[in-house]
Amino acid sequence: MINTQTKPPVLAVVGPTGTGKSELAIAFAKALGNAEIVSMDSMQIYRGLDIGTAKLTREEMQGVAHHMLDVAEPDSVYTVSDYCRDARNCMDDLLSRGQLPILTGGTGLYLNALSVEMTMGEEGADPALRASLKKTAETEEGRAALFKRLLEIDPESAGKLHPNDVHRVVRAIEIYETTGKRKSEMTPGPEGPYHILVYGLSMQRDTLYDRLNRRVDRMMDQGWLSEVKRLMDRGIRFDSGDGGVSQAIGYPELACVLSGTMDMDRALELIKRNTRRYAKRQWTWFRHDPRVVWFEAEEYASRAALQETFLGRVRSDLEQYLSQN
Repeated sequence: MINTQTKPPVLAVVGPTGTGKSELAIAFAKALGNAEIVSMDSMQIYRGLDIGTAKLTREEMQGVAHHMLDVAEPDSVYTVSDYCRDARNCMDDLLSRGQLPILTGGTGLYLNALSVEMTMGEEGADPALRASLKKTAETEEGRAALFKRLLEIDPESAGKLHPNDVHRVVRAIEIYETTGKRKSEMTPGPEGPYHILVYGLSMQRDTLYDRLNRRVDRMMDQGWLSEVKRLMDRGIRFDSGDGGVSQAIGYPELACVLSGTMDMDRALELIKRNTRRYAKRQWTWFRHDPRVVWFEAEEYASRAALQETFLGRVRSDLEQYLSQN
């Protein structure tokens, strides 16, 4: 049973996309017996975005319960605050049932939101400025100009964001313009209601990039283009620039193929390039987190050996934390 007299422990398995985080988390959950997985993927929360987000099938989940998947409609914008609220409710429910939550995914903003106490106010809020910036972002040229502005004033924050993530780009500029402080320099709040033990999975860049390129090809074979068409037939747009699914890698490019504004070869080239760039941004984000205990895939003779070492380390860390608290 989880000791809930102090801050309950929660596990997080993070790292770049395509490294095999889900497989590792599932292996640990099955070995532990009283653990369930809580997704930390900002695109897998949308219903209907399955193939292109590498959402696990029921068979791939191997009987381990997964949460925070398919919780929002693709025509909505699901914010970090929305995720933090819903994920914490989910985690509290798991803990009340004696289950260990295992956070799994590569969205660093989600992990940050769950790691610190939520604040009720908004430092540097200026509704008029925010409205003006959002007005600028209504065109593609305006979004590009805003992102360029953020690169100039706060390159660290810009490096963590997609240019189409209008909400967060605008918020970062708003903070700087109203406080004179970069968002990346702001001090986070105290630790939140959980003690999160964070583990990272990585691999050599060339190996990872090859895996990602082949994964894109496999997704296409699985019917990714048809998935995009079904969403478009429902009226879902991937060019709105309002955040949400417009940030989903590959979906805007394939939408352009279907609308006749881009050929397939160019789309696949962009999808693979953008996927590699996303993996690099994820690595950059997580390597700055001092909590992360890293596991390098190539250092192990097999995935089984990696899993065995991982399970041993996590069990030891959990036992040590619980014995001290």
